[in-house]
Amino acid sequence: MILIRLAEAKDAEKMLYIQEKVISEEKYLITELEEFSQTVEGQSKWIEDKQLNKREVIFVAEIQDEVVGWIVFQSPSRIRMAHTGDFGMMVLPDYRHRGVGKALLNALLEWAIKNPLIEKVCLGVFSTNENAIKLYKNMGFKEEGRKVREIKLNRNEYIDDILMYKFV
Repeated sequence: MILIRLAEAKDAEKMLYIQEKVISEEKYLITELEEFSQTVEGQSKWIEDKQLNKREVIFVAEIQDEVVGWIVFQSPSRIRMAHTGDFGMMVLPDYRHRGVGKALLNALLEWAIKNPLIEKVCLGVFSTNENAIKLYKNMGFKEEGRKVREIKLNRNEYIDDILMYKFV
């Protein structure tokens, strides 16, 4: 069974572990492993900052008391964009295709629907991440645009960044 709950500062170390695992796959994130320098203390503070912001949230997914994934929703500070926000999600490779991502996204959407400050949930996804795109479409997200050749993997290989949204 998947348990979804709000992230706490005590989850920082496990969340960093998940992030490092996902980054090291070199498939779906902009960040390269050598660029990743977050500390447990920094991650704890980041989580605490999100807890204090009514327009932002982090959820973690647990299976048998182990954190296996997380999702963060961040909203711009500009007044004219404060009704929107973007999310990012990471799930340990061994726990994918088990409903963890869907459970995390459901929790986020339920939170956004109940939050009177949020009207639009957005994301960017690599055009090569077909499983994620399928999940987002199944959850009602629509493609809003595409940043062509936005991500450069190497000298001659590029990936489009697909922008998606859902009104809540």
